[in-house]
Amino acid sequence: MRYAVLVTGPAGAGKSTFCRSFLSHLQSARRTGHLVNLDPAADPGSFEHEPSIDIRDLVSLEDVMGELGYGPNGGLLYCFEYLLSNMDWLEEEIGEFENDYLIFDCPGQIELYTHHRFFPTLVSNLNRLGLRTCAVYLLESQFMEDKYKFFRWGAFLRARRWHSFPFSGVMSAMSSMVNLEVPWINLMTKMDLVSGKADDPAAGRNGIRKRRNIARYLDPDPLLLVSNPGESESSNPRFHSLNQAIVQLIEDHPLVSFLPLDLTSTESLENIVSHVDYVMQYGEDEEPKEQTPQPNDMDDGDFADME
Repeated sequence: MRYAVLVTGPAGAGKSTFCRSFLSHLQSARRTGHLVNLDPAADPGSFEHEPSIDIRDLVSLEDVMGELGYGPNGGLLYCFEYLLSNMDWLEEEIGEFENDYLIFDCPGQIELYTHHRFFPTLVSNLNRLGLRTCAVYLLESQFMEDKYKFFRWGAFLRARRWHSFPFSGVMSAMSSMVNLEVPWINLMTKMDLVSGKADDPAAGRNGIRKRRNIARYLDPDPLLLVSNPGESESSNPRFHSLNQAIVQLIEDHPLVSFLPLDLTSTESLENIVSHVDYVMQYGEDEEPKEQTPQPNDMDDGDFADME
């Protein structure tokens, strides 16, 4: 049985770093994993583990921009449209691996996950090839602190002063989950940069949060969308109905929750890997191993006086 993990999420969330740590963990556990680079704009020198499959062998963003005159976003979409029309290339590359973990390092353009047809098509092809597939969606912990970094509706959101993480993070994760339709795990990355102490000089770059407050983000509380403390609920009455509709949507469809990821902690990474193994039922199709005959004296004579 082969397994595919799609590592998705917005730019800067730590996808490539997570892929590197995931592969290193598999190697230390004597398991076989391979990196699949699906970012046609990736820097060749940025990989600690050389990709076993690389989209740049088929098409690169640099070539598309140079030959066709496209910009970065248009060129990226062209690369994936080109890959869609040449899926036989990817199938041939994947066909060389058996009983392995294939970790797909995906680009950071969020529209590829929320409404573009490439990833649903990729998932369909992976399933047809007999790969068990899941996706992890990474979101950086700074969204708990920086309100406006990931806003999508500009002046409307600034007027409402919504927290960016609950709105854009939860909604984009939910949209991606519905679009791809695979087992899904959401990760809150860079948790080592979130501190519970204001005087901690080594952490806290992404905010000072108490354990109780962090829990409201890991298991999103829709009430965070309504208003900030001391903010009048009627500050923008024309958006009141929309606000309530979004809150109701998240309450009615509580699909999104996040696991904290701190790559400085081996225990945190092991927890994530165990969740990935679980959702893909890793190893359940393997034949049970025959037990090795054991010597008669199992305790090396330590308890001889008790016989």
